[in-house]
Amino acid sequence: MSGNCQQRLSRRDLLKVSAAATVAAVPGCSSERAAVKPKRVAVVATVYFTGSHADVVVGKILEGWRQDGGPGPALELASLYVEQFPESDVSRSMARKHGIPMFDSIEKTITVGSNRIPVDGVISIAEHGDYPYNALGQHLYPRRRFFKEITDTFEKYDTVVPVFNDKHLGPPWADATWMYQRARQMKIPFMAGSSLPLSFRKPKIDVPMGCPLESAVGIGYSGLDIYGAHALDSYQALVERRQEAETGVKWVQYLEGEDVRKAVDDGTVPGDVFEAARAVVPKTVGFVPNERTPREALFLFQYRDGFLGAQFMLQTVGRTSVAVKIKGQEKPLATQFEERIEPSHPHFAYLLKGIERMMHTGRPSYPVERTLLTSGILDRALLSRSLGGKRLETPELAISYQPVDYPYAPLPELGSAPTAKLQ
Repeated sequence: MSGNCQQRLSRRDLLKVSAAATVAAVPGCSSERAAVKPKRVAVVATVYFTGSHADVVVGKILEGWRQDGGPGPALELASLYVEQFPESDVSRSMARKHGIPMFDSIEKTITVGSNRIPVDGVISIAEHGDYPYNALGQHLYPRRRFFKEITDTFEKYDTVVPVFNDKHLGPPWADATWMYQRARQMKIPFMAGSSLPLSFRKPKIDVPMGCPLESAVGIGYSGLDIYGAHALDSYQALVERRQEAETGVKWVQYLEGEDVRKAVDDGTVPGDVFEAARAVVPKTVGFVPNERTPREALFLFQYRDGFLGAQFMLQTVGRTSVAVKIKGQEKPLATQFEERIEPSHPHFAYLLKGIERMMHTGRPSYPVERTLLTSGILDRALLSRSLGGKRLETPELAISYQPVDYPYAPLPELGSAPTAKLQ
């Protein structure tokens, strides 16, 4: 598989497109700021309660980056579909407050109740809600079903607009590949993934594009499926910057318990790089979220170019980090991907900047193939776990793409930049 070169933008291209579209919108300079006409988006979501993914994305469109009525993205919510309404639901009250029409089907939401598609993009948020788990421990959110209904609507009305899918594709691999191929066949500008690769990094480290990486170690926490996606997206966002990347993954293996510690002790995973990654994340009391979550796990995988991937999932830390060893540098570089709650989960503001840019340019801000690859690694790791840690050859993960140097701290373009407001 390979990415569509026509849908990729370099950082320079991004700046050119934005400059052509509008004068940079710099917070604090409203008298000199050119008005940016918002792009209208339809949102389909599983559930919408305070603190949910729907809230921390849609809430920023409706009420600004801080969700306090201040400036926000150059996006306008045209319509809303929500599938489940628990007692904590706020979708209906927010829709009434802002005069947003809600519909009982995805088709009606995308057409805004008309006989055409009058929106500029669709945001699909299938995260949270009452949905089953499968035997691998994957939470079966209806991402494929949502995407099918979205794309069936495109087909019916002979119109295609950009789509963002929250978090990983699938989560089952068959669903992930179906979504990806469907988007390619229909030439849909398609983007997906975690908010963490776009969040602030502490400390800030310099991993140049095309650098000679010798090794890299990621550390994540919480559930294997729910947070393994965040951890792998963060890991891949740095590892894809190595020389001649990215061509995909050759094999995947899941390790647990004593085998995790053994992989460090016997040198399979470089101990200094592991310790560097662990040093930048806060320690916790070791809370395990549910019975599906081991206290120590390791996703071990080898890229097709021979580079060894190592993603730990530990319940003794409370954040996500990645450490890398660059050839010629004495010590590893390590950073934590911030996910502060206040004000209003700012890492989602950075994700929304990427979504905003795609809705305005019609091109993904970064390749969806990154998320396809990490979705596949996660699925295969969970399958390996179900098979007792068997190493799985993964020719299906021969996913090639060209990374882009997209800024993880979004620049002040289009809508007001969250960088200046939320640091």
